[in-house]
Amino acid sequence: HYKGVCHVFVDAAADAEKARAIVLNAKAQRPGVCNAAETLLVHADAAERLLPMLAEALRAAGVELRGCPETVRLVGATPATEEDWFAEYLDLILAVRVVPDLDAAIAHIERYGSDHTEAIVSEDPAAIRRFLDEVQSAVVVANASTRFADGGQLGLGAEIGISTTRLHAYGPMGADDLTTLKYVIEGEGQVRT
Repeated sequence: HYKGVCHVFVDAAADAEKARAIVLNAKAQRPGVCNAAETLLVHADAAERLLPMLAEALRAAGVELRGCPETVRLVGATPATEEDWFAEYLDLILAVRVVPDLDAAIAHIERYGSDHTEAIVSEDPAAIRRFLDEVQSAVVVANASTRFADGGQLGLGAEIGISTTRLHAYGPMGADDLTTLKYVIEGEGQVRT
């Protein structure tokens, strides 16, 4: 794959402790890998409740925050540039954007993502289902870390790579070569150790 610009969307109906554990694990456990989160999206209805706590946990882990104007206002992040939304940092840097709703989160992921791995943290089954159905990445995750996007973690054995293209075959092809898979991971707050 070209790069892993992975997102975590913290929905308005997110559990605070799950959000803290998942966001921290997705960014800071191994920041130099392709399934580490590079952008955090926070629903506007949860931003004042959750963003200060998330920022505190991330900063305690050494993560630099680059944010939209609302993030800068709420937690004093470095102002983000347009390039930050496309960035695969592979480092302890996280772009943070407050979005008005689930539609805006999905639109942001469609525009800036790399079709690698995207996660939602929410207790709202309808929001989770929409996210899992509408986000067109190789791996979509509900209430667990993006770090589970790994061949070994998915029970596929040793991983040779992760394809983020819709048609992956090259050369002579049969019917099997024209299929693609989308992995859906549903959790209850799991993080990777």
